Amino acid sequence: MAPHFPSDVWLPAAYRVPWRVDRNDRTHPRIVNAGDEPVDFVRAVSDIPGKGVSTELWGRVLPAEHVELCLCDGGVEDVVVTLAWFRQHDGLEYVWRFVA
Repeated sequence: MAPHFPSDVWLPAAYRVPWRVDRNDRTHPRIVNAGDEPVDFVRAVSDIPGKGVSTELWGRVLPAEHVELCLCDGGVEDVVVTLAWFRQHDGLEYVWRFVA
């Protein structure tokens, strides 16, 4: 079996994360799909110190659609939110993290 060199491996083009976070209400940030395509099987995982991990299943999020995330259970300054989703374009899973 011959070794694979980096030039032999297909790499997708750069992809701008479609999310925008509106933090006007720190305990209820609004997550907006600011991209131009729907994203599928979206999950939001909130890691709240001292409270544990909470997962919300959002399903498909359309362009310009927003979802409000409730972070009332912990100190907002310590919460890390991870969004995971699939693109229809390539079927790959993407992950993006932010601090609330």
